[in-house]
Amino acid sequence: MASNFSRTWWGKQFIAALEDITDAGRLSRGRSYARGSKVKTFHIQDGTAIAHVRGSVNPYFGVYTEPTYTTVVEIQPISDAKWQAAIAHIASKASFISKLLLNEMPDNIEDAFTPMGLHLLPNRRADFKTSCTCPDYSNPCKHIAGVYYLLASQLDEDPFLLFELRGLSRHKLKQELARSPLGQALSAELDAQTSEPRPAAAYYSPHQAMELPADISLRDFWQGAKRLPLLEPVRQDGVPAVLIKKQGDYPAFWDKDQSFIASMEELYERVRTKNKF
Repeated sequence: MASNFSRTWWGKQFIAALEDITDAGRLSRGRSYARGSKVKTFHIQDGTAIAHVRGSVNPYFGVYTEPTYTTVVEIQPISDAKWQAAIAHIASKASFISKLLLNEMPDNIEDAFTPMGLHLLPNRRADFKTSCTCPDYSNPCKHIAGVYYLLASQLDEDPFLLFELRGLSRHKLKQELARSPLGQALSAELDAQTSEPRPAAAYYSPHQAMELPADISLRDFWQGAKRLPLLEPVRQDGVPAVLIKKQGDYPAFWDKDQSFIASMEELYERVRTKNKF
């Protein structure tokens, strides 16, 4: 199921946690909502995912026009003090930084949180706080489940989103990273990723016109004022098939009774005369 909405290991693990704590039927309807463009708007503000989801027309319950529900998904934040400790650990490891520079979540990222009894990826019901304005009494409802799957796909594209959902803004993340040389490299890359693209004036370097002397000779211009030095012809080696003959009559790789050189001479003679008529 997770592979349909996520291609990265962290996105799949995010969905796997949801599937462990959520009713399978509601998740199934949530997947259909995520696939069917039922989510009209979706954004993340201050670590909270807020979406407006299209509801269903149901005359039986007196719903004759399509409603729009507001769905909110929060993940339990990590305190500032513990974030500082976790980022210090991440910024001290080249293996972490190199993966994050490639926009990938290190597969051992949880090692930075385990000593504090924490985890980055949510894995229990208490990690989630959700609400929806729909009349469904169950939580999560199908609208919340649909937003869950959208979050997983967003995490594929931007693993740093998981930091933000855990309460660490990008600005704060860069501040904490700047405390170490390795972290500064990642911070600079994050700045480069978020900078606005600027249009190029041209794809190629502009040509510069160069003025020529008025009395230039066309002959000198095309052929040069000075003659090029004569190059000595390359001397041909007087020994034919020198590489073969260097091996000797019985090289180490040759296990035949007849001479290796003689066999090669016979072979080359056959090749040379094969197509002659």
